[in-house]
Amino acid sequence: MIDPRILVLIPARMAATRLPGKPLADIAGLPMIVHVLRRAEAAAIGRVAVATDTDEIASVVTAHGGEAVMTRGDHPSGSDRIHEAMQKLDPEGKAEIVVNVQGDFPTITIDNIREVLPPLQDPAVDIATLASRIHTEEEDLAPSVVKAIGTSVGGRRMRALYFTRATAPTGDGPRYHHIGLYAFRRAALERYVSLPPSPLELQEKLEQLRALEAGMRIDFTIVDTVPRGVDTPADLETARSILSKS
Repeated sequence: MIDPRILVLIPARMAATRLPGKPLADIAGLPMIVHVLRRAEAAAIGRVAVATDTDEIASVVTAHGGEAVMTRGDHPSGSDRIHEAMQKLDPEGKAEIVVNVQGDFPTITIDNIREVLPPLQDPAVDIATLASRIHTEEEDLAPSVVKAIGTSVGGRRMRALYFTRATAPTGDGPRYHHIGLYAFRRAALERYVSLPPSPLELQEKLEQLRALEAGMRIDFTIVDTVPRGVDTPADLETARSILSKS
């Protein structure tokens, strides 16, 4: 049964710098945004909607049976877009948790979407996210792979201390690839979007550092797989290869 306290929002816009129009790119016979929508719906954790500033995206979503909400075109981030969508879809404030599923994660698993929620059972946690252990040097050294640095709080959960594009922490031991799927408490999302960009956020170009610098707590769950984000034509071909076999 869908939990009315949870709102799952998928931000999508056409004006991606490196791959314009990517939400509607065909992957195995379906637009990319529909693949993400289908997985979010199948996770069955809450009401699902695509938040977009483009009529074409909204039309495709509704044509495939999904819900779309129109948002402004000048949002600086996906978090700002889902905040506006939350206000439009839930003006009474019934949703207590807002899950932000990236619209360019067509290979994300249903389990990944579900696994973002458990840290929020702890009232001390403001934002929950995911990470996966790094196993290759290429992944370890790539600035495009964001590393989540944290301290264990038991089981597969860690409290985030920092996020960086550098290879960190140094020395022997595991390193973790951050996965940009977030579950916000409603109050945490409202606070986050009210804050100005922080110095470390601007330096690293990582929005989650704004929350950490403001003293908000982020915990992450360690998962076994990393969804393939689509940012470039090569990424798109990889996603097509993966999903054409599934």
